[in-house]
Amino acid sequence: MRRAAAALLAGACLLLGTPDASATERGPVGWAATGTGTTGGAGGTTWTVRTRAELKEALANSGDPAAPKVIRVVGDVNGHEADDGSLLGEQDYAPGYDLGKYMSCFGEDGTTWSDTRHDYCKQQRQLRQTGSNKEKAQIQLTVPSNTTLVGVGRDARLLGVFLTVNTGTNIIVRNLRLEAPVDHFTSWSPGDGAQGNWNARFDAMTVITGKHIWVDHCTFTDGRFPDREAPLGFHGEHVQRHDGLLDIEDGSDFVTVSDSRFTDHDKALLIGSGDGRGDRDRGHLKVTFARNLFTDIVQRGPRVRFGQVHVVNNVYRGRTQPLYALGVGIESAIYSERNVFRYDPSSALAGYGGEHFHDTGSWADGRPARLNAVAAGLGLTDDVGWDPADVYDYRALKSPAAVERHVLAHAGAGRPHD
Repeated sequence: MRRAAAALLAGACLLLGTPDASATERGPVGWAATGTGTTGGAGGTTWTVRTRAELKEALANSGDPAAPKVIRVVGDVNGHEADDGSLLGEQDYAPGYDLGKYMSCFGEDGTTWSDTRHDYCKQQRQLRQTGSNKEKAQIQLTVPSNTTLVGVGRDARLLGVFLTVNTGTNIIVRNLRLEAPVDHFTSWSPGDGAQGNWNARFDAMTVITGKHIWVDHCTFTDGRFPDREAPLGFHGEHVQRHDGLLDIEDGSDFVTVSDSRFTDHDKALLIGSGDGRGDRDRGHLKVTFARNLFTDIVQRGPRVRFGQVHVVNNVYRGRTQPLYALGVGIESAIYSERNVFRYDPSSALAGYGGEHFHDTGSWADGRPARLNAVAAGLGLTDDVGWDPADVYDYRALKSPAAVERHVLAHAGAGRPHD
């Protein structure tokens, strides 16, 4: 690994406006800019990493993980990469595990597990559990406080990394393509929904009790392993091997996600831990989504519980009509502003126990989307109790053409930053 003595040297190499621009060049808009702001690891040690082992070492920062640091990612970093450079797979984590055998222990209709249905069922249950834990231990990398994690150039990727923030504060993640991990040991839950559901364990990125987080110019995707190419499970449906792309939970606060892409995924963004977690989340989960591109997501763009969430100048489009874009969950206060939907506005909203939603000036296929009327049809009031303009300074783009032009040109990793 090559290390510079100070961030100044790296800043001199990362020119303004290029795809690997340093996070010190400009700050976030929205909630991440409020209070103490979000500066990441500016002024700290600079690391350059090319492997999982190097990234893990850089995050530890010579035994002082919370000290300021800038970590520059070059090329591909694979979460399944062992220290000897080999790539680990399902059988490395749980030799003898077999998805078909695991499924057969629920019976043909997938309704009831039995350890005694076949002589291998107890073993398969244990292998799934231990394999899942070993995979998690391998692919999870936790970003500590006062860190800037930034991709260099146009092709920096985290492949199969379960990137987490756990109580960290003042963190920037920029210019990275994050390919969501494949859960080799996804579990079947017969009682989840009308016919049961698969529940994968890993997100591309999870923020738990994190504060002052800025995610900027990143691309989140299932990438090489879309669920539509997964094996068939129960009821003729594909096994779901991915969880979320980005989840923000457990009292996290002051987060901005800007100029990023979320593509080719089912459950994209979740804000809030659960309907019964008001003790953790109430009064928190202040998040801004600005100028992001959502393409071919099925749902959760985002789904929100409890939070004060500003969704401004985002573009939603895809080959098929999604289930929904914005999910209004319990005690949420979503302020939607001048977003562009390239599908029927009836799919822009879904109610999940919330009561409040407000939109200003969004468009559907170039015409006013009238989302407040859609919300009223769901029994929601447009009084969300707050206005982003009263909290922070920002400037929204005013026409659908301007929004699409900016987002299509700038959103995602490897795109111009200015």
